[in-house]
Amino acid sequence: MAGSQGGLEYKVVEGWGQGAGSRVFGGVTPAVATDSSDRVYIARRDPPAILVYDSGGNFLAARGEDLFKNSHSVWFNEQDQMYVADVDDHTVRKLDTEGRVLQTLGTPDAVGAPGQPFNRPTWAVEAPWGDIYVADGYGQFRVHRFSADGTLLQSWGEEGTGPGQFALPHGLRVDSRGRVLILDRENRRMQIFDAEGTYIGEWPDLDGPNDLYIDSDDKIYMAEGNYRISVFDLDGELLARWGEQGEAPGQFANGPHGLWLDSQGDLYVAEVPFLDNRLQKFTQV
Repeated sequence: MAGSQGGLEYKVVEGWGQGAGSRVFGGVTPAVATDSSDRVYIARRDPPAILVYDSGGNFLAARGEDLFKNSHSVWFNEQDQMYVADVDDHTVRKLDTEGRVLQTLGTPDAVGAPGQPFNRPTWAVEAPWGDIYVADGYGQFRVHRFSADGTLLQSWGEEGTGPGQFALPHGLRVDSRGRVLILDRENRRMQIFDAEGTYIGEWPDLDGPNDLYIDSDDKIYMAEGNYRISVFDLDGELLARWGEQGEAPGQFANGPHGLWLDSQGDLYVAEVPFLDNRLQKFTQV
């Protein structure tokens, strides 16, 4: 499996996470992240949990089995604290690596008022300056910004195709320039905002963008739902792209939905919607 441009080339680690002593993923696995020790945390929708593996694919633990209702995403800050957006519980929770809840945004089992947090949130990240950004995408067309203590600072977005409007705000990140990058999946684009939600620009012509990861060299890895991974620089220049629909190792039986790179540069890709056990690990060659 190779990038078509820029010299990036990856090979699949066949059977990762499904060997002797491991627990098969089960259900749908929409997202993946690693902590500072390269332990791998996999969001599983049904039954909901965060599954933990070591980098070799051995199962270690399950977190939140009695907490989550639909664990849609997982994202780590530099303090090894994870943010999990729960679609069906209408919350975002911050937890430590043992699964202890440190903070809850939103009211469990309660849909927020129109325009307010939350109605089926999809992703949450923490900016370097401490603010928390949440894509509130499945139930409404909003992005929310919170202070570190959980105070709602602002919300923006509405349904539409224009600047600052969304069809489905899904994955999001904050880059090294302090910009908030939001994947507007059904509009097939990424919109770019400043820290306070002012529209800066957009990258069009993406193919169902779901999630992105920014590495230490400022390369943006993007999971596009129609069977491909793309790599860009911060200015939107395409550096590499690969993907093929299929069930063989290294192909994508479903749409790439979440992705993450560990400290060694290994790439993990989570797929949805229909086929079980389709989280794959790739190493660069």
